[in-house]
Amino acid sequence: MNIDSSFLMYFFNAGLVVKLVLLLLIAASITSWTYILQRGFYLKDTRIATQEFEDHFWSGGDLAKLYADTVNKKSGLGLEMVFQAGFKEFLRLHKQGNMSAEHMMQSARRAMRGAEMRELDKLELHLPLLATVGSISPYVGLFGTVWGIMLSLRTLAHVQQATISMVAPGMAEALIATAMGLFAAIPAVIAYNRYSNEINRLLNRFDVFQEEFSNILFRQAQVGMMKSEVVEG
Repeated sequence: MNIDSSFLMYFFNAGLVVKLVLLLLIAASITSWTYILQRGFYLKDTRIATQEFEDHFWSGGDLAKLYADTVNKKSGLGLEMVFQAGFKEFLRLHKQGNMSAEHMMQSARRAMRGAEMRELDKLELHLPLLATVGSISPYVGLFGTVWGIMLSLRTLAHVQQATISMVAPGMAEALIATAMGLFAAIPAVIAYNRYSNEINRLLNRFDVFQEEFSNILFRQAQVGMMKSEVVEG
């Protein structure tokens, strides 16, 4: 008998509570795998988009043109959105012409920090669900196992002599709940830890970029102020 038919046999022979536990764990496993794949593709796209943007940014091109390209793209991910928010705020204040370089940089930093938080929300979407599945599924499976064992032991109270053949089927049906709980929890925990690590690496890249980009904007703001002072003089 293969594994699939054995699982179906255990499922149909199990009690109502154990069946409900198994159905709950199957649903949790399907849901977690759906979000594992979805988050994996999204993080991959964000990582690729961030790398491509960094290559374009540090190639020495015009920042205004790069900003226009990101705005026209309308599907930016990750670092593109941080750059777009900071440069947009910088241009807005620069056009006013009455702002100090320090004030312009503080506003640009706040705009980039807000964009980073929005990107973080997108990156961490559904990760709490994976953490919940990974932490709760083993206990749900254990509950099904304990319940099944309790029912199996109660049936032995009505017999004069218990044998292994009488106990083993009920025990096996009960233990399948624990196995199903681990089956649902292990991939969710692995995915959560891996994705959390990838998100932290992306955030570190965002922070480093913000520092370097802020220095570039600060120099541009100072040059612009010096030019305006020369013209007025």
